Amino acid sequence: MDAHPLKLKVQSVAAETPFIRSLVFGVEGGAVPQWQAGAHIRVSLPNGGDRPYSLMALPGLPDGTLALGVLREEMSTGGSRFMHALKIGDVVQATAPINNFRLHEGAAPALLFAGGIGVTPILSMAAELTARGISYRMHYAGRVPGRLAFLPQLQAICPKGLSVHYDSDESRLDIAASLADAPTDSHVYACGPAGMIDAVKAGALAQSIPADRIHFELFKAEPPNSSNKPFEVELKSTGQVITVTADQSIIQAFEAAGLDVLYDCQRGDCGICQCGVIAGVPDHRDVILSDDEKASNKVMQICVSRAKSERLVLDL
Repeated sequence: MDAHPLKLKVQSVAAETPFIRSLVFGVEGGAVPQWQAGAHIRVSLPNGGDRPYSLMALPGLPDGTLALGVLREEMSTGGSRFMHALKIGDVVQATAPINNFRLHEGAAPALLFAGGIGVTPILSMAAELTARGISYRMHYAGRVPGRLAFLPQLQAICPKGLSVHYDSDESRLDIAASLADAPTDSHVYACGPAGMIDAVKAGALAQSIPADRIHFELFKAEPPNSSNKPFEVELKSTGQVITVTADQSIIQAFEAAGLDVLYDCQRGDCGICQCGVIAGVPDHRDVILSDDEKASNKVMQICVSRAKSERLVLDL
C-alpha cells in the first residue's frame, strides 16, 4: 500500500508573517478526503522522509482544497525549507488525514490554547466549535506583535471568543488566570511549545479538570540534545540487541536494523509507538505519559525517549 496516497498540487501560497506561509492544495486524481479538526497529513520530502502538518479550516477556502500553515524553522532539517520553496503548480505526495487530537463529542464547553505555529489545529477546532454552537474561549500567544499568523481568519471565526497575548507586553498569557473560571466539565486543548503545554496541563489539573479532559499536541520536537549517549536495546521476543547511537532515535535504529515499527508523530505526543519496558531505566522525553507512568518505568514512547541505563529490554 502506498504510504503517501494523496497527490497534492499547490494552488496558492501566501505569506502570513515573515516566517509563516499558508499553502492551499488541490487533490489530483481524486476527491478531497473527509477530515475533522485536529487532523494532520504527512507530506513526503525529497530525502525520503516526511513531516506532519495540521489541516486548516480557513474561512473562504475553495471547495476541493486542503490548507496548511508552515513555519520556516531556523533549525530546519529540510521539511520547512522544502515547504517554503513550493510554488503554484508544484505537486507533493502526502498521507491521508490522521487525527490523534480530536475534539470531544457532546455539548461540554472548551478552552483552547495556541502557541505560535501551534495555532494551525486550534484554528480548525475554533471553526468546528463555532459551527457546532459549542461554547468556547481561545487564547493565542506569541512573542511579539506581527508574528502571529492567521489573526484575521481567527477574528472572523471567533470575534468574541478570542484573546491574543504577547510575551513582550502586559497582555502576556496568564495560564492560571485563563483557567480559573473554566467550568469543571470543560475540555482543554493546547498546541504549541512543550513549556506551554506543560503549564496548561498543570494549571488545568490544579483547577480540578479531569486528566481525560485535557488534550494536547506538541507541534514540533525539541532540538536534539548534544549530550545524548549511545545505548543498547534488547528485544524480549527474540533477544536481538540493537545499538542506538547518540544521533539516532530508537525508531531510527530499529528501521536501520530492518525492523518494521509502528509509529506516527515522532514527537512523543500521540502514543502510537508506546511499548512496555521489561528492564532498564528510560529517559522519558514525551509529553503524553503522566508523571506516575514515567516514574513506574513500565512503558515508554520510543520515538523520542532514550535510556538512562546502558541497556533497555523492551516488550517487543
